[in-house]
Amino acid sequence: MITDALRAQVLAWREQDPDVATAAALDELLSRADGGDDAAAAELTDAFAGPLAFGTAGLRGPLGPGPARMNRVVVSQAAAGLAAHLLSLGLEGGRVIVGFDARYNSEVFAADTAEILAGAGLLPLLCSRPLPTPVVAFGIRHFECAAGVVVTASHNPPQDNGYKVYLGDGSQIVPPSDAQIAARIAEVAARPLADIARSDDYPLVGDELVDAYVARAASLVPADAPREVTWVYTAMHGVGAAVVDRVVGACGFGEPHRVTEQIAPDPAFPTVPFPNPEEPGAIDLALALARQVGADVAIANDPDADRCAAAAVIDGQWRMLTGDELGVLLADDLLRRGVTGTYACSVVSSTLLGTMAAAHGQPFATTLTGFKWIGRVPGLAFGYEEAIGYCTDAAAVPDKDGITTLVRILALVAGLNAAGSSIAERLDEIAATYGVHLTSQLSFRVADLSLIADAMARVRATPPSALAGEPVTSVDLATGSAELPPTDGMLFTGDQVRVVVRPSGTEPKLKCYLQVRLPAGGDLGAERARAAVVMAQARADMTRALGL
Repeated sequence: MITDALRAQVLAWREQDPDVATAAALDELLSRADGGDDAAAAELTDAFAGPLAFGTAGLRGPLGPGPARMNRVVVSQAAAGLAAHLLSLGLEGGRVIVGFDARYNSEVFAADTAEILAGAGLLPLLCSRPLPTPVVAFGIRHFECAAGVVVTASHNPPQDNGYKVYLGDGSQIVPPSDAQIAARIAEVAARPLADIARSDDYPLVGDELVDAYVARAASLVPADAPREVTWVYTAMHGVGAAVVDRVVGACGFGEPHRVTEQIAPDPAFPTVPFPNPEEPGAIDLALALARQVGADVAIANDPDADRCAAAAVIDGQWRMLTGDELGVLLADDLLRRGVTGTYACSVVSSTLLGTMAAAHGQPFATTLTGFKWIGRVPGLAFGYEEAIGYCTDAAAVPDKDGITTLVRILALVAGLNAAGSSIAERLDEIAATYGVHLTSQLSFRVADLSLIADAMARVRATPPSALAGEPVTSVDLATGSAELPPTDGMLFTGDQVRVVVRPSGTEPKLKCYLQVRLPAGGDLGAERARAAVVMAQARADMTRALGL
């Protein structure tokens, strides 16, 4: 059974819900709860426990009825809150590009957003078909927009959806804009949904946007650059493939060997429980095809194609490169070619990029986690974070872009092929020059978010004094510094070991980012073996310290 107060909330929500599917779901849950179904009562309690938080990642959560779920009511309130925020800045009539992926309800949520923005006196540019997130982000500057919205949950499970908001500079929202928009959403949510004005007077965009993006991406490869590369591609059941095909053709690279089971958009993500290339098993089909065809490289986008992963033969075996390995490969290539500007990565990424930039006389910046920070680094030449996100063309897309990253990878590998080299050999060169930098991650997925808060409180109260037998100093990142704004995290550093612990911003996970650094000059094989031993010890020590 449920309380009378909860029942009143549910019925009030049911009255204004324009979606017959979520309304019917509420009816079913109520009926089951009244019949003594504890699971239905628990679901209703959770769905109405509070509003889905709007923050620097916008909105993201499971689909379903109620204020703590992604649905047409929540999205409509978010759109009206965003519109009110933009109008408060004097942006009436301003353009707002609205894009969406192929997830369940994405197109419906995007249409609701466009109607509400138009009803508020703004000019929404609604994408005519599902498009990759970076293409929509590109459209913000291309169409001189005041803001942008992408309906996507990126690499989350199939039951989720999300609502990502960009500002007019082409970057994701940051404080205080997130709190200001959240306050406007709360004001809207206090009024009946029927009070929100709507209009269907807005244009659709499609070919012009994609054509401009393709032309820009193709310009990243010099006319005289090598193009010979054998490669495998998977879109991970997302929306990347169609644009990737056009970009690759415009760049002059040959067609990939496609993982056909994962090329077409499919919101059920039938071949992967979590459509994230980083998850175990997610790129197994791509690796199998790469072995079969003798590929030089296998490349994967996540479902909205803002992230990119690459796999290659390392030590005689196919494996996916870590986010840090791919990041330093791309940075090294740019630095070798004399690309000037600031090189940046997040605090949870490898410290190697800073060392490389300094060696080439280029400035370097460390940022908080997320491209809302990396994309705003002044004079950015290249930025990345270890979660396979890379900004390779900041002037056009100051955000992670898995498609232009794919182009950079193909150009890099084709150049290595022409020189008789490979990804593995280039990684050896980097390690021999700058030292071994081994990175790894511990990730704890939880059903109860209080476990994450408890673990963070525990590691703050009794931080480890040593990791892998080496003394470490601890820094509470929540206090902030001259270099970094406050964030919920802990940093532990020693001569060889470095660890950052923080809650995930988009998933119910606690994450530990570990690095072992050994100086250059020793036997590379022996140093890598020693780094692996130290890493195993550090991982075990951090697991004990967190108590998870």
